[in-house]
Amino acid sequence: MPTANQSKSIGKINPTSIPIPTPKMIFFDIDDTLSRNGEIDPHNKATLEAIAKSNLDIKLVISTGRSKAILPLDILALLEAGVLDAVICMNGQYSFNNQRIISDYPLSIEQATTIAELCQKSKLVYKFDAESQIVWSDEHEWQHRYHDKIKSCSIIDPEYCKFNTVYQCSVFFDNQQDKMQDVNFAQHNLKLVHWHESVGDILTSDASKARGILDVCQHFNINAADCMAFGDGLNDLEMFDLVGFAVAMGDAKDELKQRANLITGTIEEQGIQAVLTPIMQA
Repeated sequence: MPTANQSKSIGKINPTSIPIPTPKMIFFDIDDTLSRNGEIDPHNKATLEAIAKSNLDIKLVISTGRSKAILPLDILALLEAGVLDAVICMNGQYSFNNQRIISDYPLSIEQATTIAELCQKSKLVYKFDAESQIVWSDEHEWQHRYHDKIKSCSIIDPEYCKFNTVYQCSVFFDNQQDKMQDVNFAQHNLKLVHWHESVGDILTSDASKARGILDVCQHFNINAADCMAFGDGLNDLEMFDLVGFAVAMGDAKDELKQRANLITGTIEEQGIQAVLTPIMQA
């Protein structure tokens, strides 16, 4: 497979237009890559199960910005069944498998407090992701957009981050002018990464899915250059730069498509199957 630092060319929508290497491990984003509206597409579920049952010896790993507390139940079921080998969540801040935590990078109290103060100055509602809870600064409509675990793990406590371990913050915008353009995150060793037009994650500058991938690669003794990744959003940029072969979904952000080895179809166009079926049939 290509090295992680090798320049990457853009493939066409038809994946058969370029050679597709067989990876040792594949990383999948969840939302709008494996799943739509919080539910895994049946074709994608069947493909993951088929690879897990095959003799290909390919590790399958989730790489998502979602909090561990609100991972979709269908994804967790695949982990429990042994179809998935590990999960990287909270943009690389927390990685685990069925046996143990592989790595975690909690925010310091000082970092978390700084993030809360920046959001408060901008008069925006925010939430912190803890290991088993999501903690809101105030009521917000997005509380009702998460799946059915939300009621059991969601609390409102603007002081929570001062006394408890948290991993990342999500901040919610009502319009374009609210997107904290005037905040110099870099001076606080922080960054804002948008994964939705009205939501962004605030993380430390060195946090990314790529860091979690390196930890999981070390755990399984696999080189990142021998891995493949599927994604669609801006929080997948570092992941695409790291792995040997990166596949952007058909409705991925343009910036991500520019980093991809290959652009495939959307979920509805069975874009993942277009890439992985030839590997399974080889």
